[in-house]
Order: sequence, then structure tokens, then C-alpha cells
Amino acid sequence: MIEYLGQIEFWHWWVLAVLLITLEILAPSTVLLWPGISAAIVGIILLIADTMGWEFQFIIFAVLSVASLLGWRAYARNRPVLDGLPGLNQRGRQYVGRSFTLAEPIVNGRGKLNIDDTIWSVTGENFAAGTEIKVVEIDGNALRVEKA
Repeated sequence: MIEYLGQIEFWHWWVLAVLLITLEILAPSTVLLWPGISAAIVGIILLIADTMGWEFQFIIFAVLSVASLLGWRAYARNRPVLDGLPGLNQRGRQYVGRSFTLAEPIVNGRGKLNIDDTIWSVTGENFAAGTEIKVVEIDGNALRVEKA
């Protein structure tokens, strides 16, 4: 077995890389991706320096695999994935911080506000029609407003 290990060529590493990346595709976890890339890099290094012994090849593979996996985890931890649709099913959140003009007055702390194609319930102090208001938060299905 040791004799055979001395005959490892660059394409053996590329076959291992393809195998590992294929397994990654079938069971996505990003764990096998980095050893697969590391195997491809070892194959490239072996193509350039073809007299490298199998011991050094395995050491380079191990170091690259661990370093790339730890590097990826640190990178991913510092850059969380942002949800593509953070306001889905929470349409009112997009109005927080925006200012509007009241078409109808707010009486007894409740009123209505027409935004785009929707009439929203609003809560807040009593304001006359034509007052410039600002949405400060969502309160259930109503928008809480204050004077802008």
C-alpha cells in the first residue's frame, strides 16, 4: 500500500476533488466543498512540482482543508445571510419612518390613512385633516402615528 501511495499523481487529487464536490452537491452542507477545493489545489501543486512525496501531499491537503473550512466559518459568522423578503406578510413595516398627509382627521385616537391603494387604521393623538404625520410603529394591524 505504501508503495502505491508513492505513485499518487495530480489527476488522483482531481478525481478526489470531483468526488468530494459531487457529494457536496448531493448533500449540501459546505463541509465537503472545502476539502474538494483543497484536493484540486493539491493536484495543481503536484502538476507543477511532480517530485513531491505522498507525505507532503497529504499534509498540504490536510492543512488546506482545515484552514479553508475554518476560514469559511469565520467569514460566514461575520456576514449573516440577509433574508430576501424581510417584510413579507408585514406590509406595514415598510411605512415606519415615512411621513404622510392625513386626508381624514384622527378622532378619539383613531383614524384612517390612505397609502397607495390601501386604507390603513391609524392610532395616535387627535389631528385635523391635512396634518403631516409620521408613522412610528405598527400596533397590530394599525399604524401608530405622531406629528411629523
